[in-house]
Amino acid sequence: MTPHALGYYFPAEFAPHLATWLSWPHKEASWPGKIHTIYPYYSQFVKELALSEKVRINVCDENMKAFATRCLEEAGVDMGQVEFFLHPTNDAWCRDHGPAFLINPKAGQPKLIVDWGYNAWGNKYPPYDLDDMVPTLIAKHYDIPVYHPGIVMEGGSVEFNGKGSLLTSTACLLNPNRNPHLNQQQIEEYLVNYYGVEQILWVDEGIVGDDTDGHIDDTVRFVNDDTVLTVVEEDKADENYELLQHNLKQLKQLRLLNGKQLDIVELPMPDPVVYEDQRLPASYANFYISNRSVIVPTFRCDKDEKALRIIQDCFPGRKVTGIDSTEIIWGLGSFHCLSQQEPV
Repeated sequence: MTPHALGYYFPAEFAPHLATWLSWPHKEASWPGKIHTIYPYYSQFVKELALSEKVRINVCDENMKAFATRCLEEAGVDMGQVEFFLHPTNDAWCRDHGPAFLINPKAGQPKLIVDWGYNAWGNKYPPYDLDDMVPTLIAKHYDIPVYHPGIVMEGGSVEFNGKGSLLTSTACLLNPNRNPHLNQQQIEEYLVNYYGVEQILWVDEGIVGDDTDGHIDDTVRFVNDDTVLTVVEEDKADENYELLQHNLKQLKQLRLLNGKQLDIVELPMPDPVVYEDQRLPASYANFYISNRSVIVPTFRCDKDEKALRIIQDCFPGRKVTGIDSTEIIWGLGSFHCLSQQEPV
C-alpha cells in the first residue's frame, strides 16, 4: 500500500509546522573561498525560524554542534527552540536530501516519512551517500514509518497547494540524469502515490545558473490553495526573459482540480548576481514560509523592497522578513533550498 492509498498527503508549506529541518553547512566546496561569510546570515535565518517553531539541525559530530551553537548564540537565537541531531551529511541542502513528511490526521500513526533517492542533482557533486540516508535516520529516531519509492526526487523540484495539486518542471523531472528509465506518465504515478496528490501541473523552465536543472522553488510558489507567485524578468535582453515568459504562458493555461484557473501574482527577478564570472540563481521565489514569517532572500538590489512588498501582500497573516542572501547564493541555493518543514 502506498502512502496515497493509505490516505497520507504532503501538506502545503503554509500549513502549520512542528519544526523546520536544516543540515548545518560545512562543505567548503559548495561555497569555495567564502563559506565563512555565510554563517551570520544563516544564523539570522535560524533566529527567525525559532520565533515560531522548533529548528532541528543535522550536524556531523560534536565539534560541528559546538561551532553551530557558537554561531547561533552570537546571533541571539533562542536556543531553547533548537535541537541538534548527530546525522552526518555531505552538504547543506536539506530541502533536497531531507525527509518528506506526509500526514493523515485520521490514522493511528498520523505521520510518515518518504525517503526518495538522492543523487546530488544528477551526480554533479559526489559523494552524496550520507545525505541520501538522512530521511531514514530521522524516521528511525522518531520511530515512524518510512517509505522508499526507489527513484530520485528532490524537495526543491516539487511545490504543493495541500489540496491535491503538485507543481513541477519538465526541465528537472524529465532530465535523464535523474530517472532515465521513467517517462512522464510513470513519474506522475510516483508523485501521486508517494506525495498523496491528485494532479501534476507542469511548467517547462528553470532559471539561468540553477545547477539543479530547473527546480520549481526558484520560479513558481503556491501562497494559498489557488494562488501562485511566479518570477518574471523585466529586462527583455536578459537570458531569463523568454524562459520565464514561457512559464507564465503555461501557468495561465493550467486548471486546478475544481476547474479553476490559478491566480497568478508576478514577482520581479533581482538584478543578475554574478561572482567569479558565474551567473548565480538568485530569485526572490526561494523564500521559506514559517509559522510566523515568510523569510525572503534579498540581494542588495533596488528590486528587493518591491519584491518584499509583493510577497507581503500575498501573506496577510505573516510577517515578511528579508535576509541578505548575497553570500549564501554563491552556494547556488538560498533559504528554501536549505530547509525542509515538518508538519504538525
